[in-house]
Amino acid sequence: MEIRSKGRLEVFLSSLEGFSRLKVRLEQYVMDGKIGAEIIWNAFMRGDIEGKIVGDLGCGTGILGIGALLLGAKSVLFVDIDEDALIVAKSNLAKAKSEDNGLGDAVFLCKDVGEFDTKVDTVLQNPPFGVKKKGNDRIFLEKAISCGDVVYHVGKVEGDEFVKRFAEGKNMKVSARWDFDYPIKASYNFHTKKIHRFRAACWCVVKV
Repeated sequence: MEIRSKGRLEVFLSSLEGFSRLKVRLEQYVMDGKIGAEIIWNAFMRGDIEGKIVGDLGCGTGILGIGALLLGAKSVLFVDIDEDALIVAKSNLAKAKSEDNGLGDAVFLCKDVGEFDTKVDTVLQNPPFGVKKKGNDRIFLEKAISCGDVVYHVGKVEGDEFVKRFAEGKNMKVSARWDFDYPIKASYNFHTKKIHRFRAACWCVVKV
């Protein structure tokens, strides 16, 4: 399989396996394949994927990191605190390799994102939005900025000013933003709708 279009990337990412056991305290939700493809494709078109070392922080089932490998990343570090999620991510990577055995290297690290200290070219992350644990999104953004030259960070659109101010305080800036209607399928017993949609964004943060 050779990925030559955003549409084909979306189809493949949408076919990947979701979480085997969702954990609400970790704010785990399956990322929509269309949104994942949009983020990775934008990063690819900006020269931040092909031949690069990529960190997928809070990787979950691996959608962003696997997409990066499919578009030519040299290597991807998949980082997540949940061992069950990493098992699924490894299975999803095996599916990708069955279609394309020329993918770059993949390293899986079961650790808290705060313990990650490897420098990478690009960070892709769809972290917890800080709903269950306030400030979680800040922890991820701070870590991403400290270890990546370029960061693609997903969060609620309401966080726009926070992301801009935080980046500026770290001698970085927001160079692009893409907005999405982010769909979440009913996953937990407190969900009352089959699909809940909210406004989310992906910010591209770069060094000044």
